[in-house]
Amino acid sequence: MLVDPIPLGGDLAPLARALTGPEWVLHAASQDLPCLAELDLYPTSLFDTELAGRLAGYDRVALGTLVERLLGFQLEKGHGAADWSQRPLPPDWLNYAALDVELLIPLRDRLEQELADAGKLTWALEEFEAVRTAPPARSRPEPWRRTSGIHRLRTPRQLAAVRALWQARDVIARERDLSPGRVLPDRAVIEAALTDPPDDVELVKLPVFRGRAQRRLATTWSDALRTARALPRAELPDPTPPHDGPPPPSRWADKDPDAAARLAAARAALTEIAETHTLPVENLLQPDLVRRTCWEPPATLDEPTVADMLRAGGARSWQIELTVAALTEALHATAAARDVTGPTE
Repeated sequence: MLVDPIPLGGDLAPLARALTGPEWVLHAASQDLPCLAELDLYPTSLFDTELAGRLAGYDRVALGTLVERLLGFQLEKGHGAADWSQRPLPPDWLNYAALDVELLIPLRDRLEQELADAGKLTWALEEFEAVRTAPPARSRPEPWRRTSGIHRLRTPRQLAAVRALWQARDVIARERDLSPGRVLPDRAVIEAALTDPPDDVELVKLPVFRGRAQRRLATTWSDALRTARALPRAELPDPTPPHDGPPPPSRWADKDPDAAARLAAARAALTEIAETHTLPVENLLQPDLVRRTCWEPPATLDEPTVADMLRAGGARSWQIELTVAALTEALHATAAARDVTGPTE
């Protein structure tokens, strides 16, 4: 059964009641759950086939890849990148959507068996529960800084242009209920910020802006660029983005050599554990948690204290059990000792 929330005005209360209790089977659930939560749909039990594939040791975990490898079927391709906001949806798109999930239950059962055989099922259940109960992602203070290609910009004025274009694009995307990239691609935002065309005439000479849709919005984009151009210096964005947490690891050796040594030792130890258990190292322990722990370790470097720090950072019981001894040892590393023994890969 396919359910389209748009004609229903988002009122899915009967569906929500029916779905309360049974296990939900999703692929890459962390991508879908925020959208479902907007419709007041929340799972009480979850099995994530993508996450299960990672924990089972598969290096390629796209739905089609797992279905073909484990079940021997090939999923139809062709509409994944389509504009699903249009209505009515064509019949072949509806068929595609239905077939995309038809084999999720057999895939779930196969992966569950593999995890059980490998002694990883309890790990997976902890991970599924962590995904299910994860709080909403924190909104970024300056989301425009995630514009693809922004690293090409060099001046605060160019960054101001990206910010103004991003904000104008976001308003249109929300009004039309479209992905921002469908309103104006990131590459066009960057190109306009780099060239800074003075008016509509020059703007529509740029590649993406030549299209009919962009010509209709040329004044909107030109106004955004004009606003950025007129900003006083004090209101220009800082070229260095605000950073929550440790600096980039590439700068640790200069800022805190001992922290760099701790991180190198921790990465080496965690990689060895991950390989032993056929796991992606990022699923063994969140890289951000590893960096934060190495940058600012607890005052008492024993296993119970390190375990408490990992638990406070969101690590699950199985992750702590596998890593706490090796991580505690790595936190004793110093730059002096590393210089004597040589760099750690």
